[in-house]
Amino acid sequence: MTENLALGTAVISATVLLHTVGLIAVTHLMSFARIWFRLHKHEFGRTMAMIATVLALFIVHAVEIWLWALVYIAIGSLPNIESALYFSTTTFSTIGYGDIVLSSDWRLLGSLEGISGLLLIGWSTAYLVAASTRHGPLRVGEHFDATRPLATANTRAGDGDPFA
Repeated sequence: MTENLALGTAVISATVLLHTVGLIAVTHLMSFARIWFRLHKHEFGRTMAMIATVLALFIVHAVEIWLWALVYIAIGSLPNIESALYFSTTTFSTIGYGDIVLSSDWRLLGSLEGISGLLLIGWSTAYLVAASTRHGPLRVGEHFDATRPLATANTRAGDGDPFA
């Protein structure tokens, strides 16, 4: 049990670090892309920015899943990379089909991955909500105001520019 907790703590720490660096990188890349491609100037651009953000988050999660899978291979708890990736993906996402299981010596480690995945996916969800309400197609005050005509739905108060 101590091995499980120690290894789990180390891998969770590594995935949190990866996630932090990944979110910082996504933030910088999307800030650059929004300005460079003028994505903030129109609805389609803001929508494309959100699609790119979601895909970037998928990459961040994929790296984290691969890390867990490589740990399972390294400790010999799963026979091959395909099984390890499948198990890690279903565990990280908390689906947990149960068709592939870890030995009783390492099952606590799998549970720790599930908790870690739940927290990291929740963190990504919060990031997406913040990004979509700040810069994306769901900017605060633009979509739920039924009193404003559609032609001026993108106009911020006082600036008169519908493409701001």
